[in-house]
Formats: sequence, C-alpha cells, structure tokens
Amino acid sequence: MNFTLKIWRQSNTKAKGGLVTYNVADISAECSFFEMLDILNQQLITSGNDPVSFDHDCREGICGTCSLYINGRPHGPLKGITTCQLHMRSFSDGDTITIEPWRAKAFPIVRDLIVDRSALDKIIQAGGYISVNTGGIPDANTLPVQKERSDASFDAAACIGCGACVAACPNASAMLFAGAKVSHLSLLPQGKIEAARRVRNMVACMDELGFGNCSNSYACEAECPKGISVSVIARMNREFLGAKLFSEKDKAIRNAL
Repeated sequence: MNFTLKIWRQSNTKAKGGLVTYNVADISAECSFFEMLDILNQQLITSGNDPVSFDHDCREGICGTCSLYINGRPHGPLKGITTCQLHMRSFSDGDTITIEPWRAKAFPIVRDLIVDRSALDKIIQAGGYISVNTGGIPDANTLPVQKERSDASFDAAACIGCGACVAACPNASAMLFAGAKVSHLSLLPQGKIEAARRVRNMVACMDELGFGNCSNSYACEAECPKGISVSVIARMNREFLGAKLFSEKDKAIRNAL
C-alpha cells in the first residue's frame, strides 16, 4: 500500500509550524500506524533529514500517550481505540493522510506531533486523590458498595487521560476528563470525605489552565477511546453545585457564630 502523508512539522513551541508532505510505499496492510511512521522516520534518517517526533509508550492502548489527530479525528477513523491500535488496513491504497498534534491552548506543542499534556496531570494533582487510610485488602463484604455504583466508578476510572476529549471539543474542554476523575472517586465511600474539596479544586484548576467550557456537542464521548459517557460531566456538575452550596452554607454558619 502507498500513502501520501501530510504531517505537521514544528521545531519547538515558539517556532512557526506547517504541514509537510511525505510519500511512503509498500506498506503492509497489517502494519500499525506507528510502525508506518517508524518506516517513514527510517527513510528520513537514511536521507539525512530529521525524523518526525511523536509520542508513544506502551503501544497497547493503555497509557494514552499516543495523541495524534488523524484526518480530522483524534486517534483516527475507528471508534474505541487509540492511535497505537490503528492499522493501515483501515485506510485505502493511495490515500492522503493528514496527521496533526492535539490543538488546545492548554496543550502547547513541544515538537512536531508532541504536545505537553501535563495540564491534565495538574488537574489530578489539584484534588484527584484520597487521603483516607484504607488499610489492607478487606474481605469481599466488609465494605459493601452497590453494584451499580461500583460499575459506574470503574467505568469512569477507565479514562487513560489521553486528551482526545479535549482535542475533539470545539471549546477544547477537559470536562469529560475531569468528570471521569471526579466520578470514579466520588462514587466510592473512600472518596466521599474529600468529595466537595476535590471537585472545587479540580474545576478551579481546569479553568486556570485555559480549558474551555462544555459545548454539549458530545464529540468528547464519540472520540473517547475508552467510551467514557458524558454522564460523568453531569455528575461533576452536580457535585460542584453541591460543594458550592455546602461551602456557602458553611460560611454563613461560621459568620453567624
């Protein structure tokens, strides 16, 4: 299979970038997308040119590092997979493939297709943890949790923080990501103690970092490789409203004393 690749090249954050056209030939249909880029880079190195920089790690759809915008879609044309799980059989021989980095104010380009996604880590650091000492592994029925709640928590915890939701959103919103982190902790007993403080801090951090607001386009859910539902955004909004009301009520009580 032969392909024409239009790849975003940018030497650093402040440099002016642009699409550069490359051609690759005799690519196996069973070749993964990253293996195809590896072949291209080997050709570039052999010819004395700089290889294309792109992020990858596990190449198993687990780490979320493989953040590529392919033909106008995060992670490419298939649903429910990351870029590293995409294979060239998903394209037709002779196709032109446009490859770009995530586009978001909070994700500055480092080089070529690599963006700095540490903003997502900062949101987690702002409150995505629990300080409750849960001790050792309890017996199965020691801490009963309704199955519906545990299932919803595990579904939200499936988020790998790849940033596809941000890349897909017209407003570059991180609310699906933040909602998933808030939901998977607030649904479980261990996360209840700090739930109010957690959601206030994470939402405030998300706003400070320059992410946009939810536009209700559902593009985030459609492009999420783990199928996270937008219901986590609704849950985060409820948690946030409750936390704000609780905070105002608590403040009024303190002032009255």
